[in-house]
Amino acid sequence: MEYEVVIGLEVHVELATNSKIFCSCSAKYGAEQNEHVCPACCGMPGMLPIVNKKVVDLGMTAGMMLNCHINRTTTFDKKNYYYPDLPGAYQTTQLFAPICVNGRVDIETSKGKKSVRIKQIHMEEDAGKLVHDDWRDLTMVDYNRTSVPLVEIVSQPDLSSAEEVVAYLERLRSLLRFAKVSDCRWEQGSMRCDVNLSVREKGSDKLGVRTEMKNMNSLAAITRAIEYETARHIDAIVNKTEELVQETRRWDDEKGKSFAMRTKETAGDYRYFPDPNVMPVVIDDVWYDRIKATLPEFPEIKKQRYMEELGLGDFDASSLVESRAFCDVFEEAYAECGLAKDVANWILKDCANLLNKKQMTADMLAIDGRALGKLIKLVADEKVGRANAKFILAEIFEGATDPEKIAEEKGFIVSNDTGLIEKVVAEIVAADPKSVADYKGGKEKAFMALFGKCMRELRGNCNPQVLRELLLKEIEKA
Repeated sequence: MEYEVVIGLEVHVELATNSKIFCSCSAKYGAEQNEHVCPACCGMPGMLPIVNKKVVDLGMTAGMMLNCHINRTTTFDKKNYYYPDLPGAYQTTQLFAPICVNGRVDIETSKGKKSVRIKQIHMEEDAGKLVHDDWRDLTMVDYNRTSVPLVEIVSQPDLSSAEEVVAYLERLRSLLRFAKVSDCRWEQGSMRCDVNLSVREKGSDKLGVRTEMKNMNSLAAITRAIEYETARHIDAIVNKTEELVQETRRWDDEKGKSFAMRTKETAGDYRYFPDPNVMPVVIDDVWYDRIKATLPEFPEIKKQRYMEELGLGDFDASSLVESRAFCDVFEEAYAECGLAKDVANWILKDCANLLNKKQMTADMLAIDGRALGKLIKLVADEKVGRANAKFILAEIFEGATDPEKIAEEKGFIVSNDTGLIEKVVAEIVAADPKSVADYKGGKEKAFMALFGKCMRELRGNCNPQVLRELLLKEIEKA
């Protein structure tokens, strides 16, 4: 008997807002414990929620990027359950009229192309975070994350392997990051995934017993968990090793096993009812059209355009479309200087190096693209040397917008004074007869040593080709 796995995903994505969904507390990651908390988001009685309009904007954007229908009237509901990280003993979410329904995400794996149906996308508030201290045998609660805005993207059970799940999640992440819906950082928990999995006889229409693995936050762990859980289900069906029940399980990546947490709840267990404190949100044509007009060009379309119209290679184009910020800076810089390949090199190498030194991600690149384009043109026109241009780039990172002014102030403008270059070359050659002799003896490195000394003495402010020619002439005379 052959078996197949059936998988549906619930993906939680924290939205890129400055404040929380129902209050003005900061939604930013990385604060001290319970620093971003107010009476509203820690569940104090009598505090009324006010919907953050930016959350609705981003919910609509997510839906449009995933080919969903946008409900023009959307409502919030109470999901009732008690847990220490949920101070109000309920979560404000959406059940009866979620913001988006009936979408589609197209993926490609080794087995070909496939469409994964999206059942719905709904907006909701996040819960807090429990911090377990085994040493002191206690559990603490951090409410900073409470009421941070989320969208939950619920797929239909259309996935049938770990490879498809990874392809789907990578596609989701790419689209949502590109539309600036979320930074989707697995390691910070701004993208998390619940995996619903069952196994059935191949070709059957009847679904097997479903289990859910909660809060998975890495693709590698998700892959291992799916492979383990699939094997466990098949073993239980074939060898009767255990009775499968509908339940929620926890994945332990160190042990490579899943463990039962609790019996899986149904919608009825949560006693959903409309939240009387949050009025329905009505999306009119003006609002809808405004969001639609902000949608970005899809990454794969942008990549194709970069290659066909701008002449970039596959590697450069693919690397740029990994980040919306990279693309925005690239297009501004290219419009300024018209040198696509040069701009790509500066962004993917020099800008990326500066980001790494500052421990920033690609999506945090926020420099003036026009200033970068002006700098690249200065280098291309041989008005500023490449080495000195890197110092100017560092200033652009700090907000500078006029690279030519910086070059003039720091003395980085390339000199056309051949008399000065000849004087420096003569001094360097006279002071280093050993390198001159080594070069004449066939050691090319000796010439580069002399060239480097001249360039340092001139502070990089000369045409390299002119310097090379004058240095060769001086060596011949020596």
